[in-house]
Amino acid sequence: MSDTKKDSSLFGCMMDVPDPRAPYNQWHKFIDIVMIVVTAVLSGMDTWNEIADWAGSKQEWLETFLELPNGIPSHDTLNRVFQMIEPKKFHDAFCEWTKSVAGTVSGVVAIDGKTVRRSRDNAAGRRPIHVVSAWAAETSLVLGQFRVDEKTNEIKAIPELLDMLCIENCIVTIDAMGTQKDIAEKIIEKKADYILQVKENQPGLLQDIEEYFKKDVFTQDKKGLEAQGMYYKDLDSEHGRLEIREYYAVNNTDWLSERHPEWAGLRGIGACIATVEENGSTAISASYSIFSFSDITAEEYGKRKREHWKYV
Repeated sequence: MSDTKKDSSLFGCMMDVPDPRAPYNQWHKFIDIVMIVVTAVLSGMDTWNEIADWAGSKQEWLETFLELPNGIPSHDTLNRVFQMIEPKKFHDAFCEWTKSVAGTVSGVVAIDGKTVRRSRDNAAGRRPIHVVSAWAAETSLVLGQFRVDEKTNEIKAIPELLDMLCIENCIVTIDAMGTQKDIAEKIIEKKADYILQVKENQPGLLQDIEEYFKKDVFTQDKKGLEAQGMYYKDLDSEHGRLEIREYYAVNNTDWLSERHPEWAGLRGIGACIATVEENGSTAISASYSIFSFSDITAEEYGKRKREHWKYV
């Protein structure tokens, strides 16, 4: 068996992506095209024209590690070649690189769906591209990504995304769309914890949580709750806007687990009351979550929630 160590650099990982073009009349090396597009997108470029222009301005730097036998490919060439690439092969190669850069993932892994900017093409009848991504908050890296046809298909994509990730001992945070029983079970199977937002798509669970907080938690003295680690207040003010976030965390909710035994790993519930004051008006909103920790303070709960929203 060969002891040759695999090249885990971006260049080395992208060498695993097969060239889909016919083996003749090739003006540009395939790896050059791939590396131009990837490095340009990582630098913030969004369109094929922007990518080509960026590459032209960075040609001297690109030539330090690419051959570029016929200069910088046109935006049409870049677009055409990437339309031909097998998505899964590219996805696997990119994820292999991000794993080598990130090392062992820890902390919050935020999973969320987004619509790609400027991906709609009305002239060609193309709908906007929607992707589901897993984001490592501590390293600010995308760990994995799946393209889905509709936002509702996030539910099917999230378990597949979790299957390809090493998230042991991480905290997976997902908004209400991904708060599903099988997704919670998958996270526990992966030896991770979760914080899942609960909304109207889980009406029975939401009703029980709302009623409990209103009757048994919000009625208590905040200083007393704070002393127990069950209450934490966070202030954020900028540009004349004041946001007050009050976090509540309740652990060891056996009564809720008994009522909803289908939620694997359920250990506690959290609430966030957000009060926003801006331009002389005040808006108050409440959000609720379930989590799988056996013990978590309101401050820790709030910190993890904020880490999720930094990404999404």
